[in-house]
Formats: sequence, structure tokens, C-alpha cells
Amino acid sequence: MFEEPVEAVIFDMDGTLIDSESVYIAGMQDAARTLGLPLPIELCHAMVGVPSLECNLMLQEHYGAGFDLAVFRGHFSTSVQRQMSERVPVKSGVVELLDFLRDRGLPLAIATSAGRATAERNLGRAGLLDRFAALATRDDVEHPKPAPDLYLEAAKRLGVAAERCVAFEDSSIGIIAAHAAGMRAVMVIDILPPTEEARAKCFHIAEDLHEVLRRMNGGT
Repeated sequence: MFEEPVEAVIFDMDGTLIDSESVYIAGMQDAARTLGLPLPIELCHAMVGVPSLECNLMLQEHYGAGFDLAVFRGHFSTSVQRQMSERVPVKSGVVELLDFLRDRGLPLAIATSAGRATAERNLGRAGLLDRFAALATRDDVEHPKPAPDLYLEAAKRLGVAAERCVAFEDSSIGIIAAHAAGMRAVMVIDILPPTEEARAKCFHIAEDLHEVLRRMNGGT
């Protein structure tokens, strides 16, 4: 799959390893329903991969001056915590791919727009946290995705040059960030296909992690 040498692999978390984007969308819909507000699914999709502060601005702009963001966020958090406390859903193929990479001695890291506490909690509950040698979160950098900071920080913590890393992402914003860091960016489609800008920056676009594993094994 990769003609140039690969020395490390860096993963996005939400939507790539953990099937959390659907949980977040359900949480937003629960919050809107509780408040008696319509919430277009298009707006939910527009927030996929976007840092929470920007999502807040999008919600405030959509609903207008009378919108109580704090109350909405409270209902959203309650819904997400309830869903995640029951189980943290892992994307199909994650365990097999991580086992494959481990057996080849490749160090692994996470580059996520989530906060450190959230990332450690969800990865821990999913049984994945101990598989990663480094974790870069929004708490560790000044600029979130689509800036390259998170991916550069993850590579730095692994001690591997960014151009020797492969990054796996599910969002166009994440692909742009990984590409800007100088990494080979592979998109594993979750909810949305890549934008035209992101498509041009993808090293490869995979339907799922099973396809990634097949290609790494030399299949098609």
C-alpha cells in the first residue's frame, strides 16, 4: 500500500477508531428534541470533525440570539455520557488492524480534537488506550485541525519525522490537517465522503478499516 518507508502510524479517534460521530449526532438530536427545536441533519453533518468551539458558533448562528447554548450543551452531554457509559462502540476492523501494525513493530499514536480527559476515558473504555505510545489532544496544541499542529505533536511524541508517518482520518478537516503536517493521509469514510479539497490531499480513500488491512497485506 505504501511505496515509501513507514515508521509510525497516527490515528484520529472519533469516527476512525471509535464509532462516536453517530453518538454525537444522536446527542445533538436528543438535545434539540428536549428543547423543542428542529435540528437539520445537514447541520449535524457539517459539524463532523469540527472542534467543539466552532460547533458552538455554528449552533448559535443557526438558532439565533435567543438560543441558550449552555442548556443545549448540558442536554447534549447528558445524552452522550449515557450512550458512552453503556458501551463505547469501536469501528469494525480496528482490533485486527492494530494487531497487524503491532506485529510489525510500528509505533502508534492518536491525534484527536477531543480533550485529553475525554480521549483517555473513551479509549480506555473501548480497551484501546494501552495500544498507543503517544496521545496528542486539543489540550496539547494551540491550533486545532485543520491546522497540522495535532499531527506534528503526535509525531514529535513518537520521535518520528512527520513525513515518515501515515495518518488515518475519517473527516475532510482531519485529512487537510494530516496532509499539511507532511504525512500520507488515508481517509477511511465514516459519515461523509471527502470534499474535493480533501480528496486531492488523500493518499488513499478506503471504505473501511478492513479494506486498509487487506491493502496493507498486499490485497486489493
